[in-house]
Amino acid sequence: MLNAATYEEVEADRGAVAQSAAVVLLSSLAAGFGARGFGASHPVDVALYAGISLVAWMMWAALTYQIGASLLPESQTRADVGELLRTIGFASAPGLLRIFGLAPGLTTVVFAVSAVWMLAAMIVAVRQALDYTGTGRAIAVCTLAWSLALIFAVALGIFVGPQVS
Repeated sequence: MLNAATYEEVEADRGAVAQSAAVVLLSSLAAGFGARGFGASHPVDVALYAGISLVAWMMWAALTYQIGASLLPESQTRADVGELLRTIGFASAPGLLRIFGLAPGLTTVVFAVSAVWMLAAMIVAVRQALDYTGTGRAIAVCTLAWSLALIFAVALGIFVGPQVS
């Protein structure tokens, strides 16, 4: 889903809110189940990783909005939260691949590939939703927000995550 036209359609479709939210929730659940490859063997651990994934996405979305609309807007940038959330929700679709983290020895690769793919999709989504004329600004916004959300998710996982022995 790196097609700009797809994100333009989602941006304009006010009825796509539920679908976008479903993609985010399913992606978070896939992270929870896929984390079993990291040692999350108990159902509570799976729920915890899914929750961390969801909270990290929400943080990523909030940071993206603040950075993209307030700190680094272009002159034609219109900051519509609904449009941005719909587009970046669909950009989470590659996160569904994290379910394949269940495969022995593939967890790290699956999570890394899906994270990079989600970042790439997010860049296209943000470029369209915030009406940027080029991709450079969208790369800066998404990379900064993604890095901050990733640091938060890792710290949250360390402090409240399951203690794997």
